[in-house]
Amino acid sequence: MSEAESFVPTPLMLSASARARLRALIEEEGNPGLKLRVYVTGGGCSGFQYGFDFADEVAEDDTLVEFGDVALVVDPLSYQYLVGSTVDYEEGLAGARFLVQNPNATTTCGCGASFMV
Repeated sequence: MSEAESFVPTPLMLSASARARLRALIEEEGNPGLKLRVYVTGGGCSGFQYGFDFADEVAEDDTLVEFGDVALVVDPLSYQYLVGSTVDYEEGLAGARFLVQNPNATTTCGCGASFMV
């Protein structure tokens, strides 16, 4: 009889550019307790879309992922779609934005703001 395999999901990651931008935003707000909330909602061209917001409170069922002096907060419904993802920050001709590089997405829209699993 074979042994059961254990699986430990890869947590969310935060790129160096996202960390730097988050630090700058926290400093601008003057609130060192702020965290970046990442969430998934229905909608967008591909079925789901990513959202970002500041959170200074963490709910009991939220997942808190800390990266030294900055942190991400994810609700339990969104976490299942974001496991293994990297939150990044980019500046370009189209503007500046946080984005999610999600290995679970089977389809994404052209701008990368929505996805399907």
